[in-house]
Amino acid sequence: MTDPRVLLERDDTTGIARITLNNAERRNCYDPAMRGQIGEYLDELAMDDRVKVVLLRGDGGVFSTGADMGNAYSWYDAKKGADAAPRRPSQRRRLSVDRKSFGFYHEFMGFPKATVAEVQGYALGGGLELALMADIAVVGRDTVIGMPATRFLGPALGSLHMFFHRLGPVLARRLLLTGDTIPASTIEHLGVFTEVVDDADVAPRAEWWAQKVSRMPADGIVMAKEAFRLVEQLQAYQGEEVASYLFHAFGTNLQFEDDEFNFVKTRAQHGTKRAFELRDEHFEIPEPE
Repeated sequence: MTDPRVLLERDDTTGIARITLNNAERRNCYDPAMRGQIGEYLDELAMDDRVKVVLLRGDGGVFSTGADMGNAYSWYDAKKGADAAPRRPSQRRRLSVDRKSFGFYHEFMGFPKATVAEVQGYALGGGLELALMADIAVVGRDTVIGMPATRFLGPALGSLHMFFHRLGPVLARRLLLTGDTIPASTIEHLGVFTEVVDDADVAPRAEWWAQKVSRMPADGIVMAKEAFRLVEQLQAYQGEEVASYLFHAFGTNLQFEDDEFNFVKTRAQHGTKRAFELRDEHFEIPEPE
């Protein structure tokens, strides 16, 4: 059975495959099942000699809002038995689950075919990570980017090596320590993405880049991708494979003081929608005039 929330198309004449996140009613956030489906498609495409380029996009004008926070912590499955009450996940369970989860991002970052991200609407959390990990990313100027989950899971979240390498230490610290979300146009001058364009131009420009890369010899693309991966591992990502899930597992095991915002507790008391509203109220600090 395939997950209908993730779609795959192939064009053997051009060597371009397209993976579409088809969960538009939830702004293309993804749960472990969706992430697993993306991973299965990527494994399949990696072994398909006809495929040179994989274009990743989202349905409904939104790229992805990242991991589904409506079921935050449930992916740790911290119950002793089927009828047992939920309990705080142990550190050993966090490490085991996060190691498997971050394996998906490591595989995408080191994917042997060229990857193009068509980014519109929102690229938050894991969605931003996928956009940054793609070889080529075309991003709409009004696209909102950031790591808002740091406001309830803590700043030690995500692929820190990649954030510091791709965003730079100043911007990485800002996004992770504040949970700010910003329009892509704000950092257009930094060259973080391949192109930042008007929203209406994102899809045609992403397609143009995919076709442009697809003219390269297939073996040349794979060889280049492996060479890129080696250089980045030596220069920028050394230790990242362990650090990413290690930091995440520790970071999700926070102890909250009474005056600090606890998303899981707030959601249990008020529901998910209200929890997000209260989160925004807690972190909203008016700028001085």
